[in-house]
Amino acid sequence: MHRHHGDEVHEHDRGLSYDLPVLARRRMIRLLAGASLVPLVGCTSDEGTSASSSSSASTAASGGSASSAECATIPDETAGPFPGDGSNGVNVLKESGVVRSDIRQSFGDSAGGTAEGVPLTITLTVVDAASGCGTPKQGAAVYVWQCDREGAYSLYSDGVTEENYLRGVQETDEQGRVTFTSIFPGCYPGRWPHLHFEVYGSLADATAATSITNTSQLAFPEDVCDAVYATDGYGTSVRNLSGLSLEDDGIFSDGHERQLATMKGSTTEGYTATLTVPV
Repeated sequence: MHRHHGDEVHEHDRGLSYDLPVLARRRMIRLLAGASLVPLVGCTSDEGTSASSSSSASTAASGGSASSAECATIPDETAGPFPGDGSNGVNVLKESGVVRSDIRQSFGDSAGGTAEGVPLTITLTVVDAASGCGTPKQGAAVYVWQCDREGAYSLYSDGVTEENYLRGVQETDEQGRVTFTSIFPGCYPGRWPHLHFEVYGSLADATAATSITNTSQLAFPEDVCDAVYATDGYGTSVRNLSGLSLEDDGIFSDGHERQLATMKGSTTEGYTATLTVPV
């Protein structure tokens, strides 16, 4: 089902100072690539095609696969206005406890709240783009953050400024993987459902909030969003998603194939989202 933008525009991730420079660069890259008549196809962690899902059915959706010759670095995206990485005042990366796999609960000196929602396991595999995506980047680090079921970002949004849930850092293992336990994010006005992440050269760099190598976003497939938002607690997301599409989203409109998560699972047992991240 194709969706069209509504008239409402929200401040989340929509500031021109964040979005326009990145979008302009990416559109120029795609224009130059298009001149060669050879499309760039990103690497994903699983091969497959998207399958329709319901609130009780399993799903599988993929952003595609690629050979080593077709590997390209993950698209660079805005971190948005709520990164919590020290770039705009708030810095969760230097707090004790930020290195963790389960990011559903706040930690440290926060209010101690827990984000509720459909369970989601996120696995990102960081690989070396220069080697054709064939070499895992062991010892790198990934910081992920996302909104909660209501579309609010901890540390920033009204009502959750004293929380720091849905934020965490992991070091990549020998296979280049990091895994986080989370909840499926809500959809707020003006943005397609997504997850933010930053890649660092090492865990020391990440916890010092320095030397980011890549900043990007992960997109969730439409059929899975529809299934999740039909469950309790996601009522506002149904309305917000109805005016959006991946093709019209301000971040993903110039190509989302290499950022679309591969999804498996159900609303009753939870979902897994996987994505290969060439850097």
